[in-house]
Amino acid sequence: MEDGRIIGVSLDGQSVTLEPGGQFELSGAPVDTIHKTCAEVNSHLYQVKAICEELHCGFLGVGFDPKWAIQDIPVMPKASRRGGRYSLMKSYMPTVGSMGLDMMFRTCTVQVNLDFESERDMVEKFRIGLALQPVANALFANSPFKEGRPTGFVSTRGHVWTDVDASRTGNLPFVFRDDMSFERYVDYAMDVPMYFVYRNGQYINALGMSWRDFMAGKLPALPGEYPTIADWANHLTTIFPEVRLKKYLEMRGADGGPWRMLCALPALWVGLLYDEEAQRQALALVSDWTDSERDYLRTEVTRYGLRTRFRGGSVQDLAKQVVSIARGGLQRRGHDEVNFLKRLEVVAETGLTQADHLLELYETRWQRSVDPLYTELMY
Repeated sequence: MEDGRIIGVSLDGQSVTLEPGGQFELSGAPVDTIHKTCAEVNSHLYQVKAICEELHCGFLGVGFDPKWAIQDIPVMPKASRRGGRYSLMKSYMPTVGSMGLDMMFRTCTVQVNLDFESERDMVEKFRIGLALQPVANALFANSPFKEGRPTGFVSTRGHVWTDVDASRTGNLPFVFRDDMSFERYVDYAMDVPMYFVYRNGQYINALGMSWRDFMAGKLPALPGEYPTIADWANHLTTIFPEVRLKKYLEMRGADGGPWRMLCALPALWVGLLYDEEAQRQALALVSDWTDSERDYLRTEVTRYGLRTRFRGGSVQDLAKQVVSIARGGLQRRGHDEVNFLKRLEVVAETGLTQADHLLELYETRWQRSVDPLYTELMY
């Protein structure tokens, strides 16, 4: 609750929260197979559809709001309350990047959280995740429109993330250095400028202040006070790299999409990272990529998707390899999960993403209007 209004609910390890622009975020409970996570997502859909029938509303699975300008989007309580978390972010974002408000109010993603068994395993998974996040973005590209028109990007959401706040986003080159460790990530996080400190139900403005000053009791917003573990946990939620480390790794690079594609994302990452041989193959695939190549991929796939050129070939060529490695990993896991990957195999083989299909509909049957999207793609 915030100011007497519900901003989130939780049950049986799951939670649903409201993002700044009214996006619904389902955070699922930890499970051990893709069958279980897919069943959980389907249960969530059934529940929200039942509610929406009464309210005459619906849910749309896309990566970026296809029609409405920022000023047209109702602001959620956490964002509208003066001094609230999102209110602070809203005032700060335009000072550090050109598209932070777009990120807050108009983007939607699907993510997968994966655990690890050791520091070494974390480092390997982190490197694979960061390197291949652009491939995931290309495979799941599903946001070609903005304010009713094509943007020239297959993933407008992905493009937005290239200029939000360089101090807390991006590819994290240090992850690929020999000294990468839990401690090294902590050092990075301590150097990310703060947003707030939460005390007694209030968000205290600490925008741009130093966590290291907080550790020394010299935070200007709270002189003489020292951080708690809860403060640290909150600070980690204000860091938004392509892969984020908490007690698990968050894979953050895919557009929100149609329901039939949602279960393909965990299939991709579980296939790559939950099988020893698949993880070895994936690591070998990306091990000699340079920082500049990873940055190039992150930027270019947002516009060209699978058609992005890379090392004499294309990202589609990479995607075929990656999906094949994931298929092998799922087969060796032995949980009958390969079927969840089939739609991605079609995308990789044909080179046609959801964004490509939407653009074709826009130019033909939709007669250059995005309005039909709201009925034809509604969950």
